[in-house]
Amino acid sequence: MKDKINASLEIERVQQEWLQEMAAKYQLPDPSKALRVVLDHARTAGDENVIFETIRCLGCE
Repeated sequence: MKDKINASLEIERVQQEWLQEMAAKYQLPDPSKALRVVLDHARTAGDENVIFETIRCLGCE
């Protein structure tokens, strides 16, 4: 059984737009499902050090 909760998170506008695009492209019900897909992938396939120690600031100047 799924144990989904409602959560309030701050993300950048471009991140929200990307999630919306991915949801539409892959026929997902909504952007929150797209985010869950990304999170599940990070949890199972990702090296935590690579995920959290690599700086990827796409909006930094």
